[in-house]
Amino acid sequence: MTDFATSIDRLLNQVRYWEQPRWRADSRNDRAYALVQLLADLGADAEGQPRRPVPREHDMILPDQLRVMADDLLAADPPPAVLDEASAAVDQLRHNLDRR
Repeated sequence: MTDFATSIDRLLNQVRYWEQPRWRADSRNDRAYALVQLLADLGADAEGQPRRPVPREHDMILPDQLRVMADDLLAADPPPAVLDEASAAVDQLRHNLDRR
């Protein structure tokens, strides 16, 4: 399995230049937002903080939200099992975004 930083970089390279119609196709925006929230929740857990909802912004902001939540999770220095869970979620989204 690839590490979390590599997985998130691959996902961001895949979606960084998407326009609005591509985000909305097949609820890709909802699935990406769900990953944003999962990363935020994992980061909060690792920091011993309460979970909070991430604001749902315009779809074009999703890559930035993914980057920030990924960086926050890495900064929290979670146990390897948490990073494995995050990597698996990122990889699953990447795979699902490739399907049409």
